[in-house]
Amino acid sequence: MTDRPKSDTTPAAVEPGDPLSLAVGMREGDAVDLVRAAVRDGRLALAYQPIVQAKRPDRIAFSEGLIRIFDPSGRVIPARDFIGAVEALPLGREIDTIALRLGLQCLADQPDIRLSINLSARSIGYPPWMTALRTGLMRHPTVGERLVLELTERSAMQLPEIVTTFMSDLAREGISFALDDFGAGHTCLRHLRQFQFDMLKIDAAFIRGIARDPDNQVVTRAICMIAEQFDMFTVAEAVEREDDARWLTENGLDCLQGYYYAAPTLQPPWMQPEDLRRA
Repeated sequence: MTDRPKSDTTPAAVEPGDPLSLAVGMREGDAVDLVRAAVRDGRLALAYQPIVQAKRPDRIAFSEGLIRIFDPSGRVIPARDFIGAVEALPLGREIDTIALRLGLQCLADQPDIRLSINLSARSIGYPPWMTALRTGLMRHPTVGERLVLELTERSAMQLPEIVTTFMSDLAREGISFALDDFGAGHTCLRHLRQFQFDMLKIDAAFIRGIARDPDNQVVTRAICMIAEQFDMFTVAEAVEREDDARWLTENGLDCLQGYYYAAPTLQPPWMQPEDLRRA
């Protein structure tokens, strides 16, 4: 799950200062200035959300690292509240690079975890991003096999040929790829086969309330059949209710992510006390 945009909270359960209200009141230029200042001053961090195995929800399959910035008062601002203003700018490439560096450092420090990091297709070929990746892979030889790069369906379809080549090159390093927000865009099956993603993350619009929505149940079953045909794992995003989690598990989803298990938090799941972990 990228948080471009998504419903999530940090650090523990509620973002300080209601950043969504802040975003509503901000003009696009204000958001850009806020992000630029945060990058300049190093006021960024990752929030972590676990993705659990559907049949064994006590086990984390991997965690997603979601970029956060802090305003000058220390208030945490999720990506959903600023990424739209900067995604098409060079500043968006800087954000992707910083998120990658933070993720690679986390993987180097924690040799027993897997971590996914979000990436815009616009950052493919961006020299600082590629330098950060190559440096991280050279310094820590096991990092590649534990890194998952997430691209949204919309982003991947902007540059499908470039994305395909990029994925093929990095797969040699052991890196996995997730197609995020699947179902929200218009990926044709020809491109889906060429991309060779390792997992599909099904868009939240199909998952919320799925236990009581026959139409979304049909769509989700169809997506699972597509994933099985192309040998991809499936991840359900935005799992927020017990009945939805039960339906998804009974219908063969591989992994689940959402509030029902854990909200994103600045304190990584592996650093929390054992009795506070859901997985």
